[in-house]
This record gives sequence, C-alpha cells and structure tokens, in this order.
Amino acid sequence: MSSYTGKRKKERTMPTKNKIIVIGTSAGGMQALCKLVDQLPADLPASIFVVQHLSVDSSVSFLINRLSQHTALTCKAAQHEDTIEPATLYMAPADKHLLLNKDSLIVVRGARENQFRPAIDPMFRSAAAYHGPHVIGVVLTGFMSDGVVGMESVVRSGGTTVVQDPADAEFPQLPLNVIRNVTTDHVVPLTEMGALLTKLVDMPAPESVTVPTDIWQEARITERIMKNSNMTSIEELESIGERAAYSCPDCGGGLWELTQPGTVTRYRCHSGHAYTQDTLLHGMSSSLEETLWVAMRTLEERRNILLNMSQAESSNSNKRWVSLQEERAEEMKVHIERLRELLIKSALSDEEHLGEAM
Repeated sequence: MSSYTGKRKKERTMPTKNKIIVIGTSAGGMQALCKLVDQLPADLPASIFVVQHLSVDSSVSFLINRLSQHTALTCKAAQHEDTIEPATLYMAPADKHLLLNKDSLIVVRGARENQFRPAIDPMFRSAAAYHGPHVIGVVLTGFMSDGVVGMESVVRSGGTTVVQDPADAEFPQLPLNVIRNVTTDHVVPLTEMGALLTKLVDMPAPESVTVPTDIWQEARITERIMKNSNMTSIEELESIGERAAYSCPDCGGGLWELTQPGTVTRYRCHSGHAYTQDTLLHGMSSSLEETLWVAMRTLEERRNILLNMSQAESSNSNKRWVSLQEERAEEMKVHIERLRELLIKSALSDEEHLGEAM
C-alpha cells in the first residue's frame, strides 16, 4: 500500500475501457516522475507503465518506494505475466524489458534496443500494437532518441502523444528529438501534465482505428524473440525492411533498414538489437573505441616483450639482432602514442557534443 495520503478519491465516471499511459524517460527522470505522479488522482482509470533508463545494478524497489511517497496510486515493479490493473503504476525493472499484450505484462531480458535495457521503444510499440487509440504516450527528460520510434508507433495507431516542454526538462535532448520527428499532440511543462493526463484519460477513444500491420508485426516479432530467445528469420526481416550495408555493433550480425511508413530511419538485426540512426552511430563509436583500446594494449604488451628480449640479449655478441628489436619497440611506441592521442581526442569530442546537447 502507498504511504501517500494527501489526496482523496473522488467520484468519477469510468470509461468503457481503461486507458494505457506509457511513460519513457532517461536522465533526470526520477525527479520528473515524482513531480508528475504527485498530480494524479488515486482513482485514475488508467494503467501507467514506466521505462526509466537504469544501470544494471539499480534498485527498482528503492525507486518504487520513492514514487509511492508522492502518490496514492499503487506503485510496483513490473513482473512477468502481471495482470494489467487500473490506478496502478508499473515500472520496468533494471536490465529487463517491459512489454504489454492485451491483458498482461511481459518482463524479460531480451536484446537491447537503442543500446538500452529496459528500452522505451519496445514498450511503446507493444502498447500501440495491442491497445491502439487507448494509448497515451508520454516522453519526459532524457538523452538521445530512445522513445522517438515508440511515440511514432503511438501516433500511427491512433493514440495521443504528450511531451515535456524541452525548456522545462532537465535534459531536453530526448523531448526535442520526439518533437522534431513525431507529430506531437501536447507539449507542456510538468506542472500542467498531471491535469492534462487526467483530462485525456476521461476522453473517449475512437474504436474504429486499425493498428498498422508493420507495427503489429514488429511487436509480435519482438515479443517472440524476447520470450523464447529465438533469432529473427531472414524472411521476417525482409518483410519489414531491406538489407543494410552496416553490421550490428552489439553482435556483429547483419542489419536491415526498416522501411515502414514514418520519418525515423532505423535498423534491426537477427538477434533483436534495434537502433535509430543516432544510437547506431553511438554504438559503432563505442565498438570502435573498445577495439582501439584493445589494439593499444596489445601493442604495449608486444613492445614490452621486445624490450625484455633485447635486454636479455644485451650481452650477446649479436648486437644487430638486439638493435633490431629495439627499433621495432620504438616503432610500436610511436603507434601507441598515436592511438592514445586519438582516443583522448575522441573522448574530448564526445564531451563537447554532450555539452551541446545539454
């Protein structure tokens, strides 16, 4: 039970079907979520699902307790096969994806999307596929673009979109990316969002909207991969995309560029990893940096062996052989310094881009 007692339940006319509110956030998200749920009534006729980008060792129980101090809604960590209940907030656990189907939840590890687990896009996409116009998609403060494709799925399935005003967000990049790429119904500061969501929940949803085939198909593919750890078949990938000239930075497999209607270019591999263009670029950069560090370490180890060999043979009459090893060691030192300089410049460049995004 929630420890929050500051709100009294009011009589409310319940809609014929409860609304589904999906919330995605990243950096600065917990503070924003606390401010948002503080505005929601205890008898909200909607189920709320939250993906907050978390580190693997994050304590979701701690975050749930923190949210419960700001709302009389039931707050809980999402568990596999939980039944969807109204006036309840479900939060994705660390290192697991949260998906929705018609009546219950799917909480599984699965492949990362946009280099995150839990990721926002798969939750939004599954909600759009199964609940169509009854979905309200909400994006709050954060980095990068995980959530952009998910919001586009909500729009194309007849749902409603709400984005935190970037000027009000602690980290505006994610809200800005959504606004730039997706038709957004409402852009509001957090102080106005609770009243807006309460109003939207009470509005009837159209029943005649048909969920696009590609959204439904990809949601089912994702669900099957995550539940059964199966790889996507080439036939399935070719039915929703075309083979790209890139490799997956997470598993090294081939990528398919998805060609469904929409404005966001993105990619998917056999194993289930999925990317927007900027998260693919980020993944490639991380993979390249890791490769360069390994190369530098290997060169340093080879140089040390050569120096040890030349020192051990320094008293040997074969001076030419000793000199040759020392020359090779010196050449490797030059390569090592170049790699180190490149890695330092790359790190500084990433910090500059991060500063610009903030």
